[in-house]
Amino acid sequence: MNLFAQSEAENLREAQPLAARMRPASLAEFVGQQQFLGEGKLLRRLLKADRLSSVIFYGPPGTGKTTLARLLAVESRRRFVQLSAVTSGVKELRVVLEQAREEVAAGGRPTLLFIDEIHRFNKAQQDVLLPDVEDGVVTLVGATTANPFFAVNSALVSRSQVFQFEPLSPEDITTLLRRAAGERERGLGETPIELHEDAIDFLAEVCDGDARRALSALEVGVLSSDERPVQFSRALAAESVQRKAIEYDPTGDAHYDAASALIKSLRGSDPDAALYWLARMLEAGEDVRFLCRRLVILASEDVGNADPHALPLAVAAMQACEFVGLPECQLTLAQAVTYLACAPKSNAATLAIGEARRDVREGRLVPVPVHLRDSHYRGARRLGHGEGYQYAHNAEDGVAAQDYLGVEREYYRPLDRGFEKELAQPLEWIRAKLREGREGAE
Repeated sequence: MNLFAQSEAENLREAQPLAARMRPASLAEFVGQQQFLGEGKLLRRLLKADRLSSVIFYGPPGTGKTTLARLLAVESRRRFVQLSAVTSGVKELRVVLEQAREEVAAGGRPTLLFIDEIHRFNKAQQDVLLPDVEDGVVTLVGATTANPFFAVNSALVSRSQVFQFEPLSPEDITTLLRRAAGERERGLGETPIELHEDAIDFLAEVCDGDARRALSALEVGVLSSDERPVQFSRALAAESVQRKAIEYDPTGDAHYDAASALIKSLRGSDPDAALYWLARMLEAGEDVRFLCRRLVILASEDVGNADPHALPLAVAAMQACEFVGLPECQLTLAQAVTYLACAPKSNAATLAIGEARRDVREGRLVPVPVHLRDSHYRGARRLGHGEGYQYAHNAEDGVAAQDYLGVEREYYRPLDRGFEKELAQPLEWIRAKLREGREGAE
């Protein structure tokens, strides 16, 4: 590298934001994703055995997908080529693949092709990759924030290892912030900085596992401060960090994952977690009608007869939300969510209808007993329909000793919780009396 090239490289590096300058130069510097990159884990084993094949990195922004792709090229001694599915088309893709094939044919280094936002390629564009991925001409590393099992060509997914990236932990973010503040060559170490513990803790918590966001806030705070040493306080950190736009596609993973977390928190009787997921969905612009539908369903599916008031309350909340609208209906939703979370739970009715429908689907069909058949049309009596039917209200206790099914099957089993506990004893008596009717009919 000549003097001018070195100077140009240094100028370009200095122009980069802190997050880009602090990208790890080796796997030893890489922070996070130990679930597949830790010692003895799959990706680490593949690298050690020099058996790296095509992979797909799936996860939120700022978790190291691009950085790790570069490091894989270094560790596996491959030529690194990067494309973005947002700006590149089939023409650019074919050029890269042809160059990779020529490189391999000439005895050169194999190519690691990194495609950012690979889910943005349509099916035809993704299909272009298949022959060269299968032949080993390129090692594909695709990065995506969308679930690859839905957003990426299944043929491509089947030929790749999928690694899911998780948001960085607060401890990981803290490590990166301290490293950036102390690093002289790439970081902010040339500037005297006093990092306040509460400021680091704040950024580690508020950045939501996004290293790029945390490092950007640190850089903004330090560079915008005139005092020396820079007092990087919690107030400065809060002032420097930008409010993160919540990634939330109403038809994508974030939507379904948040809805799943809300329902499972309600089912698990945790009102605090349920309120957080409700708030997360509201802040992201979730459809209120979708939330209301889910609450009405849960009132029957997971609360059921353990608290018979849950369903009318959920329905009332749905009607109130329709009438009031946002932002005020958040109060109604919060009331419904906290009530449902604290209510006793029973899925007995849910299991009961599931078992009954399974019997029907599997062909365990029962003819309608003659005495229960419709007898209101002309000629029904001649067929014997309705004959022997006992009108329940004529029985002294309102329950006739009568068979209503023709066979003995028991679907509904009340649990020993809430109001359902009170249903169990009378139901046991009712079933005993109905059994008398069945035995008498036999």
